[in-house]
Amino acid sequence: MDIRALNAAQRYAAARPATEPTPDKGGAGQAALGLARDFATTLQESEAVAKASMVGGADPHALVQALAQTELAVETAVTVRNKVVEAYQEILRMPV
Repeated sequence: MDIRALNAAQRYAAARPATEPTPDKGGAGQAALGLARDFATTLQESEAVAKASMVGGADPHALVQALAQTELAVETAVTVRNKVVEAYQEILRMPV
């Protein structure tokens, strides 16, 4: 066996554990789930502030702030969705 091949195999074996997923982190799926929960929470809080302002329970500044947060959350969700669709279309265009 060539010394360079042996050296490469040893380095690969040493680097492999670094690429394995960690069970406590949860991966990209858990991150996406957390983002979806944050998005839903933002919408629910904004809806509660909007309802409170309709009956006179919240000041107009809180309503404007809640609407701005909701607008930012929706724009972010639309941007992420567009990027996912774009990536999917790019995968479909790849030759097999």
